[in-house]
Amino acid sequence: MNKLKLFAGILIFGSLWGFSEVFVGSGLYETGLPSGAIMTGIFAMMFLVMSRMLYRQPGMQLGMGLVAGGLKLFNPFIACNICSAFAIMAEGAIFELIWYKLSFDSIEVTRTMQVSMGIITGYCVYIGGYMVTQILTPILAGPGFYLENLIILMPNILATGLIAALIGGIVLPATLLVKKTDIKIKDRLYYPTTLGITAICWFIVISNWLLIAA
Repeated sequence: MNKLKLFAGILIFGSLWGFSEVFVGSGLYETGLPSGAIMTGIFAMMFLVMSRMLYRQPGMQLGMGLVAGGLKLFNPFIACNICSAFAIMAEGAIFELIWYKLSFDSIEVTRTMQVSMGIITGYCVYIGGYMVTQILTPILAGPGFYLENLIILMPNILATGLIAALIGGIVLPATLLVKKTDIKIKDRLYYPTTLGITAICWFIVISNWLLIAA
């Protein structure tokens, strides 16, 4: 695949992911809902799986995590922006590890297999990102990281991951429907569309951050 086209895809999917984390995720957080598990199960899974199905390019999702995490740094609603940003980056990396050689092109995938893969992916991606926040938060904003504290929190981390797993079991099969849809954008429209949406996402997030910080 053309490297420039792939880079534009990383930008748009990563920016949409980060944009949803800033606004939708923050809204869920304010309501007291398990925002992390919901955001991972729905938005992270949707963008990660959709991009893999459309571009079929391993490594792309790691780049998306870096872009989304970078945009998350401008979130004015969450205290530890850096920790949250690194958690998103970790989610992209963990997805890459799980899906490194996974392809649904050459095998007949049943709905049960899709649901199972969604559960596994959602669970592992979420608890991996959650563990990153639990390691970085005390380092960046507290007395320092102690392994025993993480061990104490592990039952809660593993339990909350069930929400992301259940959502992932629904979202992955739904997202795979994109594979059956012939989505093509002409080259002359592809770059203006992807870069335009990317610019809008970053402009809104950064402008909102500057307004609240002023």
